[in-house]
Amino acid sequence: MKKKHILPLLLIIQIFAIKILGHFPGIVEKYYSSGLYLTISKTLRILIGWIPFSFGDVVYTALILVILKWFLKKRNTWKTAWKENLLKSCSFISVLYFTFHLLWAFNYYRQPINIALSIGREYSVEELHDLTLRLITKTNTIQREITRDTALKVVFPYSRDAIYSKSVDGYSQLAITHRQFTYTNPSIKGSLYSLPLTYMGFSGYLNPFTGEAQVNDKMPLYQFPVTVCHEMAHQLGYASESEANFIGFLSSKSNTDIYFQYAAYSFALRYCLNTLEKAQPGSISKLHPLINKGILENYKDSREFWAQYESFVETGFKLFYDRYLKMNQQKDGLEGYSRFVELLVNYYKNKSL
Repeated sequence: MKKKHILPLLLIIQIFAIKILGHFPGIVEKYYSSGLYLTISKTLRILIGWIPFSFGDVVYTALILVILKWFLKKRNTWKTAWKENLLKSCSFISVLYFTFHLLWAFNYYRQPINIALSIGREYSVEELHDLTLRLITKTNTIQREITRDTALKVVFPYSRDAIYSKSVDGYSQLAITHRQFTYTNPSIKGSLYSLPLTYMGFSGYLNPFTGEAQVNDKMPLYQFPVTVCHEMAHQLGYASESEANFIGFLSSKSNTDIYFQYAAYSFALRYCLNTLEKAQPGSISKLHPLINKGILENYKDSREFWAQYESFVETGFKLFYDRYLKMNQQKDGLEGYSRFVELLVNYYKNKSL
């Protein structure tokens, strides 16, 4: 076998091997997600976390330019040397595919978090309604404590950098009862692509190659803490968007800072309201009078912010990302973000908020 055929062949082998590995989440959990990955992730955060800008975004930009330059250079050879060019392309993809999975993507095949926390996934509409009422009471109390006026929206007094720093405290508090959420050596940064992310309708992402938590620094501040903590959950190896939402909520609400607590409870309340509305149309209109006007003003600000950036770009990218998630063990695609409500309801069946 010629050397030029080895990497393309390995790509095919990798694809089949990973599909098989997906049937053994216990092995992935034990040896990768709770083993090797934790060392890889921490090492990347130590090596790159100190850099004051998004190193991963710079790498992406350079990589895109290199790929474009290569294709332009080879544009006149695809008819005469298409086999050679195809082999080189597959070799590059093979290396990238291997690196992607080694540094991060095996986490897509780990055990669901409800197994580790010993909670179910099924719930009734009545249980969701009960939790929603409890969240309304809790969020109202915190909003009133911050503003001293139920009609005033909560305005965050912190800079984005301060929120990055304070987010670690929530994980420290959460790790007291759940050691698997221990987080050290922060690597959290505003994305250099924040404006494109906004047009795509996304609030952040994890760079799988550098281990950096990338946050859209254009978004409203009151949403910022949970988003930061969501991306930190990805850094800990929780690939599922519903699980990252759940852990992001838990760490934010565990924070000693009241503004983080408000961000967490208002976030969870919004998801529960929307999920309840789908199950029982008209529920939101009945519950809105129970919610402090200031909370609804925060929700309004958020809707107006994202609405001004809506475009075909967001629609197209979300279709692509939905397909990407489904290809990586998240069968619900983008709907998976909302499924964290299942975890929320079951986790709090016998617990106080």
